[in-house]
Amino acid sequence: MSPTETPRRPGRAATRLVAPSSETALVARTVAVPDPGDLLSLLPGPDAAATFSWVRRGEGLVGWGEALRIDTRGPNRIRDADVAWARAAAGLDVVDEVGVPGTGPVAFGSFSFAPGSEAGGVLVVPEVVVGRRDGVAWVTTVTPSGDRPASLPVPAPVRSPGAVTFADGALTAADWVTAVAEVVRRIRAGEVTKVVMARDVDVRTQRPLDVRHLLTRLSESYPGCWTFSVDRLVGATPELLVRREKGLAASRVLAGTIRRTGDDADDLRRAAELARSSKDLEEHELAVASLVRGLRPYCASINVPDAPFVLHLPNVMHLATDVTGVVDGTFGHPSTFPAHSPDGRGPSSLALAAALHPTAAVGGTPTGLATQILAEAERMDRGRYAGPVGWIGADGDGEWGIGLRSGEVSATDRHRMRLFAGCGVVAASDPEAELAESEAKLRPMREALEG
Repeated sequence: MSPTETPRRPGRAATRLVAPSSETALVARTVAVPDPGDLLSLLPGPDAAATFSWVRRGEGLVGWGEALRIDTRGPNRIRDADVAWARAAAGLDVVDEVGVPGTGPVAFGSFSFAPGSEAGGVLVVPEVVVGRRDGVAWVTTVTPSGDRPASLPVPAPVRSPGAVTFADGALTAADWVTAVAEVVRRIRAGEVTKVVMARDVDVRTQRPLDVRHLLTRLSESYPGCWTFSVDRLVGATPELLVRREKGLAASRVLAGTIRRTGDDADDLRRAAELARSSKDLEEHELAVASLVRGLRPYCASINVPDAPFVLHLPNVMHLATDVTGVVDGTFGHPSTFPAHSPDGRGPSSLALAAALHPTAAVGGTPTGLATQILAEAERMDRGRYAGPVGWIGADGDGEWGIGLRSGEVSATDRHRMRLFAGCGVVAASDPEAELAESEAKLRPMREALEG
């Protein structure tokens, strides 16, 4: 398989697929292994560009190296990646001795929030993936035909970042509050219903960042979140954009937030307050409706609970709704989602992510106008923050979260990183309260760096 590149044409996004130069196909071989223990402890090196993770409650996938890479740009970046992955996966020789979700060839991916962002999108097939699910553990290697599967390397020692300094990003805290106040004014004037306003914080560390330090800290502190690392985007997201597995789709919508105090009795009172808050319930209802509108065309049936529940995290509490559906494998859309359709499986997990992104939970309502307003007000490129992040298998099944509670390690300086947090702004929002909420949402990454 030789490197190929689709040249960019005027008005059209570019897709680039890179694989090792070889006359023989790549072989993806999955074998069962004894329980390897902590998955994150297996990661061999500190480089965030070559380290991959999707772990929750000790289960999931970790990987390293790069056997195949797909880069995409533009408004169709997610759909283009889906099509390119379907073609690439069809060209692999697969030997899977385990046969559970996550075995066989797996591509980790992350995609920019905005279609015009230079961050674009990426899918990477690691050379080695180690997984665990429901008591079953495995190793998948992707190598040229005839190569012996690589043995697991001895990890290098993990180093902390040392002293950490934080600085304002695109806007100072005061300027961001002013920007939120202007957005509230526009909402009350009837221009838009909801806008999700994000802010960034610049980080500098004494020593080069070791992504394994961040992942371990995040996983320990937020075990119920999906701890991820893909192409320098690192975080622990509580929000599942979509999972597709054996014909079923599932999403977790989070919208409506209140900070925790650390006092159990007070937090219970605050949880009840959140569940009754008209402002937060309105924000949540908009987010759920956005998700259902995006998912409905691709499902034969959808189940939406009557009311949200309160999700308790160590730093905040969210209103949450779990939406499920049966993927319609016979539904058309061949011109929109050709990948994985001829076999009757319907749209892949990544195709569903493309249909859903951006939801009202990360953009606003109505989505088109809200994303225009936030782009003006935030005065920054979000990069891959709040974009889809996760993994996809050769059969199209996979899990995609929203890249929240995250940061992006600099491509040129491993001492630098950008952190992000966002808040849903509606007519009843108080700008100072939104700033406090953003600080609470920055806490996971701050503490992971400082620990």
